[in-house]
Amino acid sequence: MKFLVIALSTIPSPLYKSHLSSPRLLVPMSTDFLRSPTNILKAIFFNPPKTPKIQPLAMAACIHTSRAENSRTSSLSCDPNGSQIDDRVCNYIKYCRPNFSDLVSCVPNSENHSKSIRIPEDLGSFDPVQNQDDLWVRMKNEARSDILQEPILSNFYVNSILAHDSLESALANHLSVKLSNSGTLPSGTLFDLFLGVIAEDKEIIRAVKDDLRAVKERDPACISYVHCFLNFKGFLACQAHRVAHSLWSNGRKILALLIQNRVSEVFAVDIHPGADIGRGILLDHATGVVIGETAVIGNNVSILHNVTLGGTGKASGDRHPKLGDGVLIGAGTCVLGNVRIGDGAKIGAGSVVLKEVPARTTAVGNPARLVGGKENPIRLDKMPSLTMDHTSHISEWSDYVI
Repeated sequence: MKFLVIALSTIPSPLYKSHLSSPRLLVPMSTDFLRSPTNILKAIFFNPPKTPKIQPLAMAACIHTSRAENSRTSSLSCDPNGSQIDDRVCNYIKYCRPNFSDLVSCVPNSENHSKSIRIPEDLGSFDPVQNQDDLWVRMKNEARSDILQEPILSNFYVNSILAHDSLESALANHLSVKLSNSGTLPSGTLFDLFLGVIAEDKEIIRAVKDDLRAVKERDPACISYVHCFLNFKGFLACQAHRVAHSLWSNGRKILALLIQNRVSEVFAVDIHPGADIGRGILLDHATGVVIGETAVIGNNVSILHNVTLGGTGKASGDRHPKLGDGVLIGAGTCVLGNVRIGDGAKIGAGSVVLKEVPARTTAVGNPARLVGGKENPIRLDKMPSLTMDHTSHISEWSDYVI
């Protein structure tokens, strides 16, 4: 008889902690099943066994090792006329599916969260195409597709996406895991905080969805919504800031500053919680972005790495830049002081902006000057934050072009 050695890392932790003492499971497998391990994933995600619900203590049904019991036909058999080996495989698959709402934590990466969610019963089924306009539905479908391509990521995707019944819960979980600090700032505490703020401030989740769409549409390196949600630190830093800004606006400044500090340490993005940021924001790459306390950023703005929206010294009060809608800020740019960047304006990479930039114009250089001249600047006919065009102004700006 062949056996499959199942590491405990593949089984939800509450399950083996509550009912198993052995560090591994020996699961008898048929030869045909072992030839194609992807059959397990297909069974989990596309064809979950339709058997009566059994209690967790019945786990012994999937780890029988006695040959004598092979002659019996279980009343819970997936196929009473089939072999008991394949039957135990079927039962094992049932237990490995993360559908135990009474055993799985709301945030599977932390065991101490006070809130809990129910794992959806239809975890393994793709939703119809007509529901694809729902962003959360699309993300879950993308997660299932990714698991089939990379089974090694199954636990990560289940814990981060598929074990949650809403985008709010998944975001709170993912941020809490990213920003937690073992021993001083546990993920459970952060999860409760983030979920509470997001649930109370409905504008946050609307902005989150707009940010997801912005990244997917403008960044050619983004292959899916779930890819952005899980891996893009600019997106995650922006969402953590939204929570911090809500806390700051409600007088909880110490907690807001703590989140700012953790975001700066983890994502290398330093956004003061007092900064007011709109929706549809793309922080591309994001490393080294610094945004000051009184900065204001409009909607549909794109900002690249190493951008500073800062002050000019020790001046207090309203001292940071104001960006209009549709603005594009190139990499390595500094915009300093309480200056206005008009709607649809573009700032070339490496520029230092100290004065107002009119709407629909391009500024570049150190110190920055307007393309076409201050008296008659060339007007842009397209929204630069959406086109992400960083180079069309070069021939107009300089007589010397390599």
